[in-house]
Amino acid sequence: MRALIQRVTSASVSIENDVVGSLDLVDGMQGLVVLVGVTHTDERRQSDALAEKVWRMRILEGEKSAADVHAPILVISQFTLYANTDRGRRPSWNQAAPGAVAQPLVERVIHTLRAAGAVVETGRFGANMSVALVNDGPVTISVEV
Repeated sequence: MRALIQRVTSASVSIENDVVGSLDLVDGMQGLVVLVGVTHTDERRQSDALAEKVWRMRILEGEKSAADVHAPILVISQFTLYANTDRGRRPSWNQAAPGAVAQPLVERVIHTLRAAGAVVETGRFGANMSVALVNDGPVTISVEV
């Protein structure tokens, strides 16, 4: 399982111009946007480990984690994190898990974060989404579990 974690000062995800998830950040607050990709061999334990890593990673101001300051998190499924670009100019998606495998694992990441106390917004699995964000720092971390 892969994730791209971005520290942000604002973020939203829209489908056909309708905002379906956004982070309510005021007065210099920071949040996280987490793009999550799943491969064929991933299982529940990877979802749990990823959620824990996201929740506890100390990348917010003052080396704080989202858990420390109850920073909101926007989680978006992103199969393109498993793009294979080894050959040619057209990426292959053969390393990305099919939706029937990936969707429950992404939902488990969301559920595990919420169970830990996180305020989590989401996109819609499998939808064509537009993501808007202001990356703070910029801080962008690639994680694999």
